Amino acid sequence: MTAEPVYEVLARSATVSLTATVIASLLGISLGTALALAGLPGRRLLTAVVNTGMAVPTVVVGLIVALLLWRSGPLGDLNLIYTVRGMIIAQVAIATPLITGITMAALQLLPPELPEQLRSLGANRRQLVLRLWIEARLPLLAAAMAGFGHAISEVGSATLVGGNIHGQTQVMTTAIVENVSRGEFGTAIVYGVILLVLAFVVNSLLASIQQRGAVWARN
Repeated sequence: MTAEPVYEVLARSATVSLTATVIASLLGISLGTALALAGLPGRRLLTAVVNTGMAVPTVVVGLIVALLLWRSGPLGDLNLIYTVRGMIIAQVAIATPLITGITMAALQLLPPELPEQLRSLGANRRQLVLRLWIEARLPLLAAAMAGFGHAISEVGSATLVGGNIHGQTQVMTTAIVENVSRGEFGTAIVYGVILLVLAFVVNSLLASIQQRGAVWARN
């Protein structure tokens, strides 16, 4: 095994998951804010859908996305199946409910009188939301990081939507499965160690954010 294939797969994995995390964060934080603050019609139903989405196995999400993107599916004309863009869509679908749920919980834990205080000071809706995001900045950052960790570590949707095509859609998790199936455990272990290091870094940062949040809350 040469270093270049591992680097390429690692770069592709990071690109797909980081792109998906950015998109999912924009969607999830916005939706979570709306569910936490606004009296949306069907709020309970939407909250239930978000909570369900957080628990749905990633392979099921991948199956749904694959059926939508399949050449004979509703979005087949877009030619997104077995592409990096299709994988990004699948990971967005996986990470968005998690980020939405954490955002909603974080904003609901803020002092309930804070929105009224901001309104009494003349804050418009945009200023109100931005201030609440600043107050909940650490949990929101943790939500994005959790979404990234969830996206980069999944294998089901990456296989179904990406197809594990060498040089095109293979990512670390699908590379591990393929190498194990071929008995090439050394290569699989290399990818596994990289994922473990990434998981350790993400979890360490999350723990640091939580500690900072606890100190900030006490102060």
